[in-house]
Amino acid sequence: MASEMDELFNNRLINVFKTVNSPAPEVGLTPRQAVWKKNKATLWYYPAQQKKYDTPLYFIYSLLNQPFILDLGPGYSLIKFLNEKGFDIYLLDFGIPTYADKDLTVDDYILRYIKKGVQRTLIHSGASQISIIGFCMGGTFASIYAAIADEPIQNLILAVAPIDFSYFPIFDEWQNRLRDGELDLETIFDTAGVIPSPLMKAGIRLFVSPVYVSPYLSLLRKSYDEEYALKWKRLNFWAESHIPFSGAALKQMIQTLGIENGLMNGTFLIDGTPVNLSNIHANLLAVGSNVDRLVPKEQIQPVMDLVSSKDKTFFAMKGGHATLATNKEVQEFLSSWLSVRSNPIRIS
Repeated sequence: MASEMDELFNNRLINVFKTVNSPAPEVGLTPRQAVWKKNKATLWYYPAQQKKYDTPLYFIYSLLNQPFILDLGPGYSLIKFLNEKGFDIYLLDFGIPTYADKDLTVDDYILRYIKKGVQRTLIHSGASQISIIGFCMGGTFASIYAAIADEPIQNLILAVAPIDFSYFPIFDEWQNRLRDGELDLETIFDTAGVIPSPLMKAGIRLFVSPVYVSPYLSLLRKSYDEEYALKWKRLNFWAESHIPFSGAALKQMIQTLGIENGLMNGTFLIDGTPVNLSNIHANLLAVGSNVDRLVPKEQIQPVMDLVSSKDKTFFAMKGGHATLATNKEVQEFLSSWLSVRSNPIRIS
């Protein structure tokens, strides 16, 4: 019996080794075209296979990773799923910053990229309104933009997006030291200019450790399942895709969002304009998770009491940080919520 167990374990170890060391998977396979570019950023257009709604979807992803998690591959693509449901999709890909981008601030990302991208989307689509979907930090940026926007936002979806930084259990000690002036990160950011991707990766690993080890344990347990191993490979490929971060933007975010909690108390400014989330009147869907260690639901749920939206829903999904992008049941809920709020096209 012991030898059989040893053989089973060894076979699984071999499969883990093969999966981890196999070539990078193909991602981002859904047909698309670039409709606008600025600096490193690209606005991608994914036309619906059969358009059923007049209101296009405008995706804003985080600055921490590349956005191909939204189009991970066959069977695991939120973009393809919503395309097939009849939605035109636009994705703002911020690109990969270099040292030349060290002075980009949150103001720049909101006004020069997100706002301009929305305007281009409205022109390109010919739509009178737009749905904005922000993921993780992209959701934080989406809420900031929506609070000061002049453009017609019909729906706002904030997916695992940190809003209230008073609740940050895995970062409490650092947060307190920053508030007390015992920890000086500004010098590091000013010296580096752009924070390199390995350092960003190390920071995220610090937040989620020891949770980050669990994917490897899951792979070991199910390494015999080829479909599971391929999905694991795709997700892990994305998880390793951290990109550099503008030092100016990161410094601003740590101070005004992390330390001052500016979105909650109304002290956050964009180009001198206060960001008051009560200015948001769009239909709101906020998505949180009970098991997300990176962005706990306590960080996003307070947005429900801050906005002025009459139509607002909080959806607690069963799964981790990337669940919305890969789980069909959650995607079906998103599609259902959007379908009655996106001006369905009447077919005579």
